[in-house]
Amino acid sequence: MKDDSSIVLLAATLRQEIAGKRPGDRLPSSRELMRRHGVSPVTVSRAIGQLAAEGRVVTRPGSGAFVAAATPSLAEVADLSWQTVALGDRVVDDSGVTALLTAPPDDVIPLTGGYLNPAMRPDRQLAAAAVRAVKRPDAWAMPPLTGLKELRGWFARQAGGDVTAADALIVSGGQAALSHAFRALAAPGTHVLVETPTYPGALAAAKAAGLRTTAVPMDRDGVLPDLLAEAFAVTGARVFYSQPALHNPTGATLSAERRQQVLQIARANNAFVIEDDYARFLTAQAPTPMVALDRYGTVVHISSLTKILAPSLRLAAVIARGPAAHRLRASQLVESFFVARPLQETALEFVGSPSWPRHLSSVHAELTTRRDALAAALLSLLPGAEPHLIPRGGLHLWVRLPPHVDEAALVEAARGNGVQVSPGRIYYPSEPPGPRVRVTHSAATHLAELAEGVRRLAEAYAGLSEAPTT
Repeated sequence: MKDDSSIVLLAATLRQEIAGKRPGDRLPSSRELMRRHGVSPVTVSRAIGQLAAEGRVVTRPGSGAFVAAATPSLAEVADLSWQTVALGDRVVDDSGVTALLTAPPDDVIPLTGGYLNPAMRPDRQLAAAAVRAVKRPDAWAMPPLTGLKELRGWFARQAGGDVTAADALIVSGGQAALSHAFRALAAPGTHVLVETPTYPGALAAAKAAGLRTTAVPMDRDGVLPDLLAEAFAVTGARVFYSQPALHNPTGATLSAERRQQVLQIARANNAFVIEDDYARFLTAQAPTPMVALDRYGTVVHISSLTKILAPSLRLAAVIARGPAAHRLRASQLVESFFVARPLQETALEFVGSPSWPRHLSSVHAELTTRRDALAAALLSLLPGAEPHLIPRGGLHLWVRLPPHVDEAALVEAARGNGVQVSPGRIYYPSEPPGPRVRVTHSAATHLAELAEGVRRLAEAYAGLSEAPTT
C-alpha cells in the first residue's frame, strides 16, 4: 500500500509540473526524481509509466521522459489502420539496435555502446586526411562500383592468405555488409545459424531478410563444433554467422583448432560462414582470419573501419568469391550503387599515413588499461557478478549475474541511479540461460568516470537486492 500511495503521490506531483511545461520539455531524470521525492527507482518508473499511459509524457530509451504534445481530438486524428493490411507481417525489429545506438542523457554514465569515446578518436587526423582526400584528382567523380582498387587491396592484405583486391567489395559499414550477406546467401524462410549469445544487429538484419535464426551454444573458446554440426543437420541451414575474434558480447576468440573444425563442418554441409571480423583492429593480438584459411569460397568475410576510427566513417569491406561474390555485388549495386568516393579516399589517406599505426598503438594501450580497470572495479564492487572471461581486446565485458537477479529490473534501477548498461536479453535469438549484462569500457570519458559508473551499478544492484519482495 505504501508503494502504491507513493506512486499516486508522485504521479500527481508530476501532473502539476507538466501543466506548466511545453510539449517536448524534458522531465527531471529518474535519479533526480528519486532524490527530490525520496522514492525508489521502481516508484519513479511506475509513476512515469502511468503518465505515459495517460498520454501526458513520452519516454525515449536512453534519453528520458518528455512532455507529450497535446492530443488532438478524435475528429482530427487520421485513421491509418488500413496500412496494417497493406504492410502484412514484414516487420523490421529495430529495438535492440536502437537501444545500443541511443546516447544516454548527460547525467547518465554510459557503460554501453559500440564505439570509441571521442577522446580516443583520431578526429583531427581524420579531418586532415579528408582535406587531402578531396584534393585528389577525380575525388568527386564516380568511383569503381566495387570500390577504389587501392582500398580493396588494403582490405585484402589485412585479410591475408591469397585474398586479392578482386575479392573485396566496399560497402557502407559493417551493418550494411551484414544485410547484404544475409539477403545474398540465404533464401527468405530458411534457417541461419548464429552463436548464442550474439550481436543484436545481426539478429535484426537476419530477421529483416526473412530468415529464421537458430542458436548454437558456445563456451570461452567460441562456438561448440559438435553442436554446430548437429544444428546444420537438424535445420538444413546453408549459412552460419560467426564472430570468431573478440565475439560480441562475450569477448571469446575461436581457437585455431575450432576454426579448422568450423570450416570443415561448413564445407561438409555446402554452407557459407559469414565471418564478422568487426574487432580486428581493436586488439594487438588478432588471430588469422578464417577467410585466409579458406580455399573453397566457404567464408564471406566482413571487416570495418568504423569501430576503430569513428561512427560516421561508415565503410567496410566484404570479401567473397564465386557466385556468392556476384550476388553480393548485385545487392550493393541495386541498393545504393556505390559508397561515396570522398569517404573512400579519406579512409585510404588515413590508413596509408603514419597516423594509422600510431592510432592503433594508442587505442590498444588505452583499451587494455580500461579493460583491466573495469574488471578490477567489478571484482571489488560487484563480487556476485562474474565476467565470462577477460578478452584480449575489444570494448566490452560480458557479465553473468546470480540466478535470482531480475535482469530487467537491474538495468532499469541502474539507469535510475545514473548509469546505463546493456541488458543481456537482446543478445539472444531464443531464451537466455540466465541474467546477464554487457558492460562497456570504451564509452566513458576517463577511468574515474568508468569507476564511478561501476559504483553506481553496484549501488543499484545492492538496492535491488534489499528491496522488499512483497
